Amino acid sequence: MTRTRLSALATTAALAAFGGLLTATPAAAAVTCASPVWKAEYFANSTFSGTPKLTTCDSAIAENYGYGDPAGVTLPRDNFSVRWSVTRDFGSGGPFAFTAAAQDGIRVNLDGVRRIDLWKNVSTTQKKTVDLTVPSGRHTITVYYAAWTGAANVAFAYAPVTSATVDKVRPLAPTGAGVTYDRTLNKATLRWAPNKEMDLAGYRVYRRPSTSTTWARTGSATALVTTPSFVDSPPPTGQTYLYEVRAVDRAGNESPGSADLTVASVDRTPTAAPAGVTATDDATGVVLAWEPVTGAAKYTVHRQRTGTTDPVAQVATGVTGTTWTDTAAAENTGYTYWVEAVDAAGNASARTAVTATHGDHTAPAPVAGLEATPREDGVLLEWTPNPEPDVKLYEIYKAVQVDDGDGNLVWVAHRVEYLLPTASSYLHESAADGEHVLYSVIAIDTSNNQIYWNDPNLNWVEVTELGTPVTE
Repeated sequence: MTRTRLSALATTAALAAFGGLLTATPAAAAVTCASPVWKAEYFANSTFSGTPKLTTCDSAIAENYGYGDPAGVTLPRDNFSVRWSVTRDFGSGGPFAFTAAAQDGIRVNLDGVRRIDLWKNVSTTQKKTVDLTVPSGRHTITVYYAAWTGAANVAFAYAPVTSATVDKVRPLAPTGAGVTYDRTLNKATLRWAPNKEMDLAGYRVYRRPSTSTTWARTGSATALVTTPSFVDSPPPTGQTYLYEVRAVDRAGNESPGSADLTVASVDRTPTAAPAGVTATDDATGVVLAWEPVTGAAKYTVHRQRTGTTDPVAQVATGVTGTTWTDTAAAENTGYTYWVEAVDAAGNASARTAVTATHGDHTAPAPVAGLEATPREDGVLLEWTPNPEPDVKLYEIYKAVQVDDGDGNLVWVAHRVEYLLPTASSYLHESAADGEHVLYSVIAIDTSNNQIYWNDPNLNWVEVTELGTPVTE
């Protein structure tokens, strides 16, 4: 945009942005221009001598004064000068192009070293571009412009060279990086200070498990992050992850990584389901067994009666081994069982099902009402029939006393007979020799459950046979 002259008010008040001009301030006032805005000082001579007649802040150097006074009544139409200066951070530096155009003279210094010198009174605009390598860090550019006679215009710009074949300078690593982690949402929010590279294209965020040394890019595989923040959801495995941020310039150069940022993710990943689950019927209940599951801290068991709409109930929790016995299983009842693994974070795996039937493992009650009557032809046994419906046999046992070899008499029992479940008496034919003996009747059910002759709950009846005991 062409600016022919400033009004007289420009020396007393701030101006709205117009062309490259941001503010105008009387020469007597102190002026501070925030980098990368230029500080412009106008002199009423061509030698930059004395106190500036006007000091302003310019966003760019692109002026066309024509044949007029650039500051209204403040400067002469000819033989005036302007000095622009800016100090800024160039980040990692690298190749830059400095481009100047002016009628009349222009000189450009970088840190006090002259880089462009077109210092002569001309009737047409003279131009020049210089390629420079700017070191990293803060540097000062000063532009000197002199208008001697005739029309006046001036322009200067500097820009990084972004060709990948020319720019081989890596950006500086991002600084000020920090991370916050929301365990409820499993969101890691990274923030860092904006990179100072003038040719910054964006950022890449990398992540790795603490157990690995290999970084993997997270987020989009192609698009760059263009703001100094990033939100990521690390795998919810309870692992510790490290993040780092790298800056990328428009030539494709990538910076070293920022300081590593550490996040311990929430664990929401269950283990595998238990394998090899078996269910075996046993007298103590239904015995479940399974293979150990990697990462499991404990196991839980659920149960439902087979063929019913009973709710699935948890019957065991906190099982730390790989077996569990359902001692509460009802006899002659089928069940479906489900076993799941639970890790240290409380995540439950998928359930593995197995079915089993808990059979009859309860022996019939001891036969009651047993009586023994000695007779000449033996001993008559009579008892009250066992009321349990699944009795299939009775066993008749007789016990006699024998010497154990150490002079002690002990009872030794032996089976005498099997009887049908309808029996309620039995004549054990034996010689009437006056022997002192014991008899018992044991019920056996259809599942072959029975109490044994040495069970303390068994009822024995004592009897002395008729006749005279045999003596040796």
